[in-house]
Amino acid sequence: MPSNAREFPLPKRVVSRKKAALLWQKLAETYPDAQTELVYHSPFELLIAVMLSAQTTDVAVNQVTPALFARFPDVAALAKADVAEVDRLISRLGLHHAKSRHAVALSGLLLERHQGEVPQTRAELEALPGVGRKTASVVLSVAFEQAAFAVDTHVFRVARRLGFSQGKTPLEVERDVTRLLPPSQWRHAHHWLILHGRRICKAPTPKCPICPLQSLCPSAQTRMRPE
Repeated sequence: MPSNAREFPLPKRVVSRKKAALLWQKLAETYPDAQTELVYHSPFELLIAVMLSAQTTDVAVNQVTPALFARFPDVAALAKADVAEVDRLISRLGLHHAKSRHAVALSGLLLERHQGEVPQTRAELEALPGVGRKTASVVLSVAFEQAAFAVDTHVFRVARRLGFSQGKTPLEVERDVTRLLPPSQWRHAHHWLILHGRRICKAPTPKCPICPLQSLCPSAQTRMRPE
C-alpha cells in the first residue's frame, strides 16, 4: 500500500469496540446509498472493470469500458480478441499492457473452465489471470452479495486513520475490520470507507475540519490538537 497512509500521525492503538461501533454508525448514516462507482451490466463486466481498476481510478475505467464492451460484448468475444486491439481501447489506463493480456486470457479461462460464467467462489476467481484477493472480494460482494470485504488503497488508509486497525498489509486490515462487524455488514463497510476516503479522508491531506466523523476520529483529534 502507498506510503502516504502515514503522512500524519496515526492512532497509537486501535479504538475500543464501543467507539468503533459509533464510527461505523456514523459512516452508515453519512453514506446510506454507498455502492460501487464502476459502471457495469453483468458480473462479467464487473469482473473486467475491477481488474482494470488496479492503480487506476474508477472514473478512468468508466471512460474506457463503454467502447471496450461495445466492441467485445461478452465472454466469447473478448476471449477471441486481439490483445493489441484491447490494449488500444484501454491505453489510457495504468498497466494497460498487462491488463489487456489478462482480460483476454481471463475470458478464455471462463469459457474453458466455467461455461462462460463468472465463478462465485474466491478460489476460482483468484485462479483467473489478473485477479487477486481485492478483485475477487469486490466481485463476490457486489455481483453476488456475498460476505466479503475488499481492501483497496482508500480502505487501507481510512481504516487505519479511524483506528480500526494498525495492520501493515491489506490482509491484516481486512482481518481486523471483519472482526469488528458481522458478515452481513462487510460489503457495505467496504463502500463506506471507500467513499469516505475519496470525499473526505483524502491522501495526503484529509478534510478534517468538515469531516462528519471528526469528533470521533482518533487521527483527527491528534492532528488538530493545538501544539
